Amino acid sequence: CGSVLNINGEVEMDASIMDGKDLSAGAVSSVRCIANPIKLARLVMEKTPHCFLTDQGAAKFAAAMGVPEIPGEQLVTEKNKKRLEKEKLEKGAQKSDCQKNLGTVGAVALDCRGNVAYATSTGGIVNKMVGRVGDSPCIGSGGYADNDIGAISTTGHGESILKVNLARLTLFHLEQGKTLEEAANLSLGYMKSKLKGLGGLILISKTGDWVVKWTSASMPWAAAKDGKLHSGIDVDETTVTDLP
Repeated sequence: CGSVLNINGEVEMDASIMDGKDLSAGAVSSVRCIANPIKLARLVMEKTPHCFLTDQGAAKFAAAMGVPEIPGEQLVTEKNKKRLEKEKLEKGAQKSDCQKNLGTVGAVALDCRGNVAYATSTGGIVNKMVGRVGDSPCIGSGGYADNDIGAISTTGHGESILKVNLARLTLFHLEQGKTLEEAANLSLGYMKSKLKGLGGLILISKTGDWVVKWTSASMPWAAAKDGKLHSGIDVDETTVTDLP
């Protein structure tokens, strides 16, 4: 489905990933011509002593790792061109509640050995300035993973999420003995009351319990556990089906 476009009609993508076993992490920002930036973020984690590479440095690293480069226009869809045109006509005010302009994908997981991880990837906000970096590649904002606590991936208004370190804030509440639901509500509520920023999160504990929460109008989500697939979009909407 491509990615949202910056003010110049170009794709710039951000991504981050973290392993809760040893807190190893990798992130990239402002990458272009890469089909799956999350794979590049994982290479940063596994193949470098660093946590974060950006722009030209990330591009050079991708080439060194043999990551195939694809023409940027292949990442641009007609739908996203129209979204950009519409935002420019509306003067593209990037408000804290402007969920229609977002395009983030996130995941959290717990394996049979008790290891947790998160991954978050995004094209950012429609009509963003060139070089704008949001929350998704920033460890502690776009996500966090620690085997002693759990894992989280966030979405929403990036600037608000950055200011409150939404991911780490939520896990802090868990550390303080709050339930998953309480931790999610406290952190999202704080961001909304302090900054009027809307967002959402997926959160899993070290024991495998999970919760999804959001303050925006809706958030597509899915969770797999014990042979069941749980999914929904709107508040109080949950569908449960058997996994194949």
